[in-house]
Amino acid sequence: MIKVTRRTTQGSDRPLKWLRWLNLRPEEAGRTFLMFAFYTFSSVGILWLEFSAAALFLGKYGAETLPLIYIASTGMGVSLGFAYSQLQRLLPLRTVVTVVPFLMALPLLILHSSFSPVALGGYTIFLVRLWLEAVYTLNELNTSITANQLFNIREIKRTYPLISSGVLLADILSGFSLPLLRQAIGLENVILAASIMLLIGSGIMAYIGIAYRQAFPNSLRRSRRQDHHPDYTARRLRGPLQRYVLLVITFFVMAQVLLLLVDFQYLSQVEQRLNVQAGEIADFLALFSGTLGVFELITQWFVSSRAIERMGVFRVAMLPPSLILGLNTLTLLGILPVFAGGVMLRFVDELLRYTLVASTAPILFQPIPDDARSRIQEFVRGIAEPIAIGLTGAGLLLTLWLCRWLLADTSPALIQRTQTFVLLALICGFALVWLLAVIRLRSRYTNLLVLSVERGQLSQTEGGMDPGAHRRAMVETLQKTSATESEKQSCIQWLARLDPRSVGDILAPLLPGLSPTLQRESLEVMLDHPKQSHGELVRSLLKQSLDPEAMAAAFRYLWLTEDAPNTAVLQPYLAPDVDATVRSTAAALILRRGNSRQKAEATNALRRMITSKDERERVCGCRALRDVAYLQALRIYIRPLLQDESLRVRFAMLDVIAATQLEEYYPSLVKALYYPSTRDAAMQALARLGNEAMPMLVRLGEDGQKPAVMRSCAWTVISQIGTPEAFDILVDRLMMTWGSERRSLMRTLLQASDEFGIEAVADLLGRRGVNTLIDQELYFMGQLYASLLDLKLDGFAGESLGLLRRSLRYQLTDAVERLFLLMRFLYPSNTIQAAAFNLQSDSSNDVARGLEILDTTVDLSSKKILLTVLDPLRADLEKVQLLDSIIPYSPQSPSQRLRQLLDLRRFLSDWALACCFHLANEARWSVTTDQVLYGLRHSVGFVREAALAYLQMASPTSLQLILPQIQSDPDPLVSAQVHALMGEMGLAVAAKGMPRPELNGRRAQPIA
Repeated sequence: MIKVTRRTTQGSDRPLKWLRWLNLRPEEAGRTFLMFAFYTFSSVGILWLEFSAAALFLGKYGAETLPLIYIASTGMGVSLGFAYSQLQRLLPLRTVVTVVPFLMALPLLILHSSFSPVALGGYTIFLVRLWLEAVYTLNELNTSITANQLFNIREIKRTYPLISSGVLLADILSGFSLPLLRQAIGLENVILAASIMLLIGSGIMAYIGIAYRQAFPNSLRRSRRQDHHPDYTARRLRGPLQRYVLLVITFFVMAQVLLLLVDFQYLSQVEQRLNVQAGEIADFLALFSGTLGVFELITQWFVSSRAIERMGVFRVAMLPPSLILGLNTLTLLGILPVFAGGVMLRFVDELLRYTLVASTAPILFQPIPDDARSRIQEFVRGIAEPIAIGLTGAGLLLTLWLCRWLLADTSPALIQRTQTFVLLALICGFALVWLLAVIRLRSRYTNLLVLSVERGQLSQTEGGMDPGAHRRAMVETLQKTSATESEKQSCIQWLARLDPRSVGDILAPLLPGLSPTLQRESLEVMLDHPKQSHGELVRSLLKQSLDPEAMAAAFRYLWLTEDAPNTAVLQPYLAPDVDATVRSTAAALILRRGNSRQKAEATNALRRMITSKDERERVCGCRALRDVAYLQALRIYIRPLLQDESLRVRFAMLDVIAATQLEEYYPSLVKALYYPSTRDAAMQALARLGNEAMPMLVRLGEDGQKPAVMRSCAWTVISQIGTPEAFDILVDRLMMTWGSERRSLMRTLLQASDEFGIEAVADLLGRRGVNTLIDQELYFMGQLYASLLDLKLDGFAGESLGLLRRSLRYQLTDAVERLFLLMRFLYPSNTIQAAAFNLQSDSSNDVARGLEILDTTVDLSSKKILLTVLDPLRADLEKVQLLDSIIPYSPQSPSQRLRQLLDLRRFLSDWALACCFHLANEARWSVTTDQVLYGLRHSVGFVREAALAYLQMASPTSLQLILPQIQSDPDPLVSAQVHALMGEMGLAVAAKGMPRPELNGRRAQPIA
């Protein structure tokens, strides 16, 4: 079995500390830094191109021609996006992402050759400036697609912030280097230097494509026309969601419109006020960008996350339109000079846009359901924004033309001032629309979050979650009179998950206005982390006519938070006519804090309740025992209550054992796992014990003699405990198990709440460890396919060979299932499950679709082997030949192959192992002594039965020595077989051993 090492050597500790500081894992570092290098080099080249092209363009055509660029870039952006998509249908993705960076640089080399005194008067500068927009589109598209292929959805949250900061570093490098570069080689030749940087970036991308070729699919993108299945994600948006999406589109469209208007205003002022040569304009633009880059880098690394955490998403999103509106207003009023206002406006806009807004923008898509989220993002980025760019360019052209037409008889200076005034007014207007869109988004955002919480569509660990916005959404819903009971209940549950320690600060002031049911639920949530400061608010509830459950919760809260509570207040509630819930709670609290006389009275009250003939009285009395510090005289009733005929009473007692940590009754919790009726309650009680329960759970899970369902329950409870130690145990056990137990462990880890199990596997095993487990499965599958090829006996009439071959096919099916479970630790679960679903189909089209999903998702080094093995249309021989790199295949005789299968006995299923012994018996083949002894000691009866049958044929003498030792076998079939054999051989049969207790009775069994 392949061993996976999790520990690192001391020599590697130092780099690992740097990686932890960067929030990276070791297996992610190489890919991350290569992508960072590519993005930095490419961005330096693009920024050099931008500064030089902008300076040459302003010198040649002037700022008034910029709207033509905006309009042309719209068509070019949409066309290039379409061309990029079509290119993936003609070439594999690895070729596409490698070729595109080279194609970005190639036109620049051609256009640079046109910079001559003759060609300078043509359209070369215009084409360079237009190609700059194309380069921006292609570079961003190529970078995002490559990153999505290199990193899965969990990795990209850690790695992409570092990768994207490459453009901020490029701002600094390009900004401060361009003046020196221009003086050294001239402004026109900067375009050549920019193309060289793009070529260096393409070289890095080519290396990425070679080094990580497994990350890119080998197949071409499937045409939509080939997919006959309906697109269920394309259903129409309705109601609140539709209005929210319209506001999101408005947000991004306004942001794009203002970007162009601010850019136009900035470049216009630079052209008008810096009446210098193009080279000096380029120097100014570069130095401005370099200075801005320093501030952007500092803001992104040290300010963004803290600002979002403290201010909230929407306050941060309000900053850009608010500051733009303020600066433009000051400029319109003449308080700021127009040039200074334009420069400050550009500085503030870019600083906030590429740091704070870039970090908050993805969060706006959070409330949109998963099945529509990507479609809306594609529409906003791919259609709405390009159209906004084109319309803005057309609007600018129309505005400039109207100003010149209306003021045709005036001086050029007046026309220019009027154009500036109109432009500033437009910026103010669009900034106001942007600000209003953010304000409206905030209210819609909270409403949709509440709906998502109620429907269970929101995950606490979902990327980009804004706790402040979530908290405000929940509070606003709880305060609404129009909100339904279920909505408010969902909000209380979500608040308890979001911030359990401070949930009381939110719920306590709201208690008087809540319904009795919600009051009780709120108090129970607050009881997990009680605070003395909330005592008066809770006490005021007791003056109302409360529901008994709410009153009992209020009493518990007060007596937990007060230093010296007056227990005499509770004595009247011990009367028999008081509701059982309140009476039992009062008795339990008096037992905790009362004097000896009061405790005696409370003990008698609880005794009467737990011995009452009324089921509700007994249940309430048992539940009250959870709050009793010392059970004292009531301990004698625990065992009878565990055997009570009422299932609810036994449930309550299991909870009492966990709450009061009665160690002598811990075996009762384990025993309760045997019975389906009490299994869930026992699991909850064991999970409540936390780490204290883990030793006995580990013993139960590792006991091969216990039923599989019991062992599975043990691992499930450990995952529900949810501590780091619990997940360490599960992951360690994952490496030491095989077959159905490993499958059960993987399911347990995958089903752990908030993906803690997946994160534990990633932290403890890493990507390399999961890859090793996948290779183990492929190695085992290679053995199975080799056995299917060799175990063919012409003319053999026995049934055992067919049974063995069928069991090996089942083993292959189980191995495939484990492969898919392992892939879910690395890739999105829904994607892997979709691939598995298609591969199970009988349709060749569905199988091809499933393989294509895996091809575009999986980036394992063994991807080619994996795809071949999972293809149900491939022959066994073809799969064995491809698996040769993992396990070499050499044909063997059937008897040799059978013995080799038995050498893998710990990895075979029980039925396959039994079939091996049956075939050896029927074909009269020899197997080793160790293999026979393993079968005789096996925990499953039918395997022992098969081993005994083989031994009867192979060595009757040895069988005579063994039979007396196993005549009291707990399995009745094996015991009967042993007695029959002993009778045939004339051996004396001892008295029959004690029968094995039945674990699954027809009715609920006592658990004491």
